Amino acid sequence: MNPVDILKDTCRPGSLLYEVLMRHGEQVARKSLDIAESVSSVPLDRNFIYEAALLHDIGVCKTNAPLIGCYGRAPYICHGILGRHMLDNLGLTAHGLVSERHTGAGLTAENIKNNHLPLPCRDMVPVTIEEKIICFADKFFSKKPGSDTREKSFDEVLYGLEKLDKGHAMRFLLFCDELAYTQ
Repeated sequence: MNPVDILKDTCRPGSLLYEVLMRHGEQVARKSLDIAESVSSVPLDRNFIYEAALLHDIGVCKTNAPLIGCYGRAPYICHGILGRHMLDNLGLTAHGLVSERHTGAGLTAENIKNNHLPLPCRDMVPVTIEEKIICFADKFFSKKPGSDTREKSFDEVLYGLEKLDKGHAMRFLLFCDELAYTQ
């Protein structure tokens, strides 16, 4: 399985969306692999981490996000679950779970219900250590073209999650502890 081939089959190489997904996916993959180096408590599948990090945002192609070249019908918040369906259909169930569970610091059924999100009302929070690593790493990078593509600071990430929802910030801090992440 080659994640780049899957992205090429999903969006036209050279398109804005392809460039955004490749840049963002590579940034998240590199940071995820760096974080994995510090996790010595359990054996990790680094190849899976790389593949899933590249593919975690594949579902954005079905959303309405013109700034990144997406002209689908679904709201952007649905990209994780749409990505899961796409990857499940390719037989990549574990990769699909990463896609579904990476939004924010994971979405709880309570988040979904209280915010009237157009998602199934169930927990979509990272469970495996690989899912947590990718979700955590993803928060440090933006997909917006023309925006700052540098890695955000820990404080910037935490502040953004706190503004979104205190529960996201708390989960992020728990991931930080579990991953032995040092700023």
